[in-house]
Amino acid sequence: MRVLLGVTGGVAAYKVAIVLRRLKEDGHVVRVVPTPAALEFVGRATWEALSGLPATAHTFDNVPAVEHVRLGQQADLVLVAPCTADFLAQLAHGEARDLLGNAVLATRAPVVVAPAMHTEMWEKASTQDNVATLRARRFTVLDPAVGRLTGPDSGPGRLPEPEEIVAAAYAVAAGEVPDYPRLSERAWGDLDGLRVVISAGGTREPIDAVRFLGNRSSGLQGFALAEAAHERGAHVTVVAANVALPLSEGIARVDVTTAAELAEAVRDASSTADLVVMAAAVADFRPREVSATKVKKDGSGAWTLELVETEDVLASLVREAVPGRTVVGFAAETGDDASSALDHARAKARRKGADLLVFNQVGENRGFGDVPNEVTLLDASGAEVGHAAGTKLHVAHAVLDAVAALRTP
Repeated sequence: MRVLLGVTGGVAAYKVAIVLRRLKEDGHVVRVVPTPAALEFVGRATWEALSGLPATAHTFDNVPAVEHVRLGQQADLVLVAPCTADFLAQLAHGEARDLLGNAVLATRAPVVVAPAMHTEMWEKASTQDNVATLRARRFTVLDPAVGRLTGPDSGPGRLPEPEEIVAAAYAVAAGEVPDYPRLSERAWGDLDGLRVVISAGGTREPIDAVRFLGNRSSGLQGFALAEAAHERGAHVTVVAANVALPLSEGIARVDVTTAAELAEAVRDASSTADLVVMAAAVADFRPREVSATKVKKDGSGAWTLELVETEDVLASLVREAVPGRTVVGFAAETGDDASSALDHARAKARRKGADLLVFNQVGENRGFGDVPNEVTLLDASGAEVGHAAGTKLHVAHAVLDAVAALRTP
């Protein structure tokens, strides 16, 4: 498929490089047409290196090839991402102020538009009129996502995730209605004013002065939950166990190392919380004795550690049963000869008694780290009440959707 990828002048242009890479990896020929303003955010060299083709930006570049017409004529699909409020207006009024505007006017191919702008711009009556006009003309205009915008602002107007944009583009190319999150499906500000505590990362239990028992949790899912809750209006505190990731301004952070430190920090932070989400991978065991110095090899070929159980922080929170507080746990499981991963998670849901248990199957290149996630939501009886798959931010919003439904009278 020949894709014309138009990029306009928004800071979200950097995310479109991922869209381009995905389209190329899937075998499509992609010609990028950035507007002059877009090149202020991502340079021509990036678009040309990733696409393998010239990234022409000006109407009078390569005049002999009549590119202002040919680009649109030869495309099987036109995708504009990010699309600013200004370019939306240009499309709605049929203007051709730049090369990209000319190419869109000259195409008969389906056109998919992914807007990105500040909330006030998106909600302006003129912008909504332009969106309605384009949709009436059979342009596919995606709803923007709800999330962190430029600077400290959050709200509707964020560019959808690259995976969602690509999936929508493929659906339109196949003549289908794209399936993507719509603003109407999520109440913006539905967590407004709630006090939320989220644990994230993985604890480390010291063995000696240099060694520890740990796990593979990166903290990415927990931090995505924190960002999502913040975006939806909550006052968020993150108890971060060994996580070297940034958090948005306005999110409180408490750094811890061990399971005991995490338990104490969560207990302190959650005393007045409305919602506690235990997304951290907390060690089940710690060494009974910890050496103050590094243990040396003694030639015996073996080293025996005696382990003792750590506190079950999630179970402790559930037992406290603070009125009005919702408790969400996570269960990273693998299957074994006795039961499937899901069966283990169901048993854990019944044993822990949390209001919601988020189960994800983990393993090599699955669940942990910077990879998509897939979760099943279980209630305290172990019954399935939801499912989500996609980016960690998408999963985070799905979990919070379920929490919001639980808390709705």
